Amino acid sequence: MKIQEYADRDMLAIDVANVLAGELESALLHHDMVSMAVPGGTTPGPIFDVLCAANLEWDRVHVLPTDERCVPGDHERSNERLIRERLLTNRASAAKYIPLYVPGKEPEDVLPELESLITPIRPLSVVVLGMGEDMHTASLFPGMEGLEAALDSHARPLAVARTEVQPEPRITLTAPVLDGALSKHLIILGTAKRDALERAMSLPPEEAPIAAVLGGMTVHWAE
Repeated sequence: MKIQEYADRDMLAIDVANVLAGELESALLHHDMVSMAVPGGTTPGPIFDVLCAANLEWDRVHVLPTDERCVPGDHERSNERLIRERLLTNRASAAKYIPLYVPGKEPEDVLPELESLITPIRPLSVVVLGMGEDMHTASLFPGMEGLEAALDSHARPLAVARTEVQPEPRITLTAPVLDGALSKHLIILGTAKRDALERAMSLPPEEAPIAAVLGGMTVHWAE
């Protein structure tokens, strides 16, 4: 794991966007199609604002969320909404989006359908992750039902996350999909999350799910 520190959040956004663009460009030299999984939330928005203008063959890029809340795509809590509004615009509007939510169906019932879209694009070319102060990543939460199975090296590509602290179920990429990406980046902001990352490094993944994917990770941090 490598930690890259930045003077401020603006510099982080610009630098990370450039790094991601470079990695996608390199991957496109060797593959007909490449893939990138990205988080929702507020943290990646400024990175997306820069990355969307990168001069890439975006029509050869598959973009998917690392996890998704089971809400309509235009809902304020939808990761798809953020990704479409901030990343899949400008030049990046040509990218192909792979959703992790099927309206009107129980999440457990649609996993095979969604997994059939993900299997052909594995291993993922690039994964961008966030982390909560509870050391969760994607929707792999400490103490959630099914966490051990989702962390297993032979886990299915997707899992359903249901927790008491979240208002809706979620569908998430599992640890082997995230950890198996050819390039991995973790974006964390502020002292509290830096401290949480330090704690996670000495805890088992069942207590700190982010620990399951830290090998070979580049961590980008700014106050």
